[in-house]
Amino acid sequence: MLRTPRFKIAFIGTHGVGKTTLCYGLAARLKRRDVAIEVVHEVARRCPLPINEETSVAAQSWILHTQIAEELVAQTRYPVVICDRSVLDNYVYLLLAAGRQEGPERLVEYWLQGYDLLVHVPIVETLSPDGVRSPDPGFQRAVEERLVQEVAERRLPVLQLDTGARP
Repeated sequence: MLRTPRFKIAFIGTHGVGKTTLCYGLAARLKRRDVAIEVVHEVARRCPLPINEETSVAAQSWILHTQIAEELVAQTRYPVVICDRSVLDNYVYLLLAAGRQEGPERLVEYWLQGYDLLVHVPIVETLSPDGVRSPDPGFQRAVEERLVQEVAERRLPVLQLDTGARP
């Protein structure tokens, strides 16, 4: 029996850098080529608990587990999955709020192995308030710096987008 190749990509980076736009752009291009894809949307916006600077272990656990559940469903149904964030993005917010947590740490470490490609989207412009994400550029930079640190410490292979090449 011939198996359909499977591929999971995640766009990573702090909030407000254009990950969602890039996800939709890639999805549209692949759809035009008749590739069956699913986009796993950012789940933090639906979190019933406080997020951003007020986040907690409970909130980030909800986000982490919801992200994984949605990725599982997408991977079961589609050969190509595009994720608007990875589990590492979510975990970075937890690290900033409460430090390393043994249970989530092991889960994130395991789940990161399932991404075929991580694409880092750096900060390129001023943050635009949207009513959900933190409008504080200092917080945005703190998330970005911690994400970059985690990628380096974990020695994750990441495709780094060039800040000068984006519109």
